[in-house]
Amino acid sequence: MSADWTGEAQELAALEPPARQALSRLTPMEVPEGTCLFSPGEVVKGYVIVLTGHVGVYLVGPNGRDILLYEVTPGEACIQSTLGLLGGEDYSAEAVVSRPTRLVLVPRPVFLELLDSSAAFRKVVFAAFAERMQAMMQLIETMSFLKVEARLAALILDRSEGDRLEMTQAEMARAIGTAREVVSRRLDRLARDGMIGRERGQVIVLDREGLENIIEHPAV
Repeated sequence: MSADWTGEAQELAALEPPARQALSRLTPMEVPEGTCLFSPGEVVKGYVIVLTGHVGVYLVGPNGRDILLYEVTPGEACIQSTLGLLGGEDYSAEAVVSRPTRLVLVPRPVFLELLDSSAAFRKVVFAAFAERMQAMMQLIETMSFLKVEARLAALILDRSEGDRLEMTQAEMARAIGTAREVVSRRLDRLARDGMIGRERGQVIVLDREGLENIIEHPAV
């Protein structure tokens, strides 16, 4: 039997002993960067619990371009997995491990049994599901009502650590639902306006107030 990993997941701290014991029998997986966890049309394999690392979930269009729907980090839910397990639908998006990740896949029978028997596990699942749904609604609002410049400014401010954002133009394009070339042109414009600086693989925030103004008052 593998060592009990459940103590590594803070969201599972309140589980009843039988539920924790059932989960502890599962073995965590070490998943390398670049691994595709699931693709559109595949049957849902189980409930994903990320212990360390990062998974990006993307919606892929007919032209091959993709949009980042959400990210799964420790303590966060994969809504695609939850929807599939509860509703029986196949995956409609693609999940890719973006850095080395340690995770546990809770098989459907174990997941459904814990939903029936453990009030604490139900609370964990539905609280995470509700939080993810709220984030998805915000994404829809952003994609529908904010122009590219405002979406890019918001991304820079939201994702920067201190005043630096380490992110490729392709990753930015995925995150805001546009093409890399569009991101490149908008970054050039922001740099000319003195709002950002650019170094290899990095964006430096120079005028936070100016970026916030773009978000609040996007150009027509």
